[in-house]
Amino acid sequence: MGPVTDLHSIRDFIRFGASEFREAGLHFGHGTDNAFDEAAWLVLHTLCLPLDLPGEWWDCRLTAAERARVEAVLRLRVTTRKPAAYITREAWFMGLPFYVDERVLVPRSPIAELIAAEFSPWLDPASVRRVLDLCTGSGCIGLATASVFPEAEIWLADLSANALAVARRNVRAHGMEGRCRVVQSDVFDGLASAPRFDLIVSNPPYVDAGDMAELASEYRHEPSLGLAAGADGLDVVRRILAAAKGHLNDGGVLIVEVGNSQPALEAAFPELPFTWLEFASGGQGVFLLTREQLPG
Repeated sequence: MGPVTDLHSIRDFIRFGASEFREAGLHFGHGTDNAFDEAAWLVLHTLCLPLDLPGEWWDCRLTAAERARVEAVLRLRVTTRKPAAYITREAWFMGLPFYVDERVLVPRSPIAELIAAEFSPWLDPASVRRVLDLCTGSGCIGLATASVFPEAEIWLADLSANALAVARRNVRAHGMEGRCRVVQSDVFDGLASAPRFDLIVSNPPYVDAGDMAELASEYRHEPSLGLAAGADGLDVVRRILAAAKGHLNDGGVLIVEVGNSQPALEAAFPELPFTWLEFASGGQGVFLLTREQLPG
């Protein structure tokens, strides 16, 4: 990116950022799916303006200091290839804001759609008293679930102490200290004394070795611990399936995202009656099993 001298309005900088992002061949997939939305997000956030800023404000002229700040942020996105969420330190999940940094994956799971629907028709909301968000990362799945099940106790578990520090920050930001328990656990190994759950939801590492080798630069800013899961992407999912039954109440449900590892999972466990969930907003590779369908 060369020096910017002829841009003055919000609209100018969004257009310019989108053009620069496209020319640089950036990858989008951490909250936006195109150069224009990514540029708008970064410009508006830098100016402390809402993402739904009415169009009549887009021709407002920036001060010299504002122009310098916006240019610096757009330049940072191009030169570092960091996802926008790591630059703004904020991501949105199910309409809720979450603090994120390079210690956790950027929230983007289609499970948000399930949460917004209160997991209907798979669960009776009145029956959900305790939920486990396994491999919680930023805590977004568990905290979003807490927002739709106001009477439920939510457990957030992760192997990474760094991720749990981010999750605790988000628990405090959402005022959920009294309802959310944050626990360090390698899958279920740290949950031996935990009570049983009505719902276990997990977005674990599931990227296989082939896909890891081909990740776009943006994904390489994310912690590999949250992505890589062995040659076939199933190292963690196998452990979840082996032990989940013992952590669910009768009638309980396990929901796990495996993304592109869906074919490998079906081949590895042909005897399991996976229900593969569909999403109106896009997304795939999320299965559901009841306690009664799980091995063990």
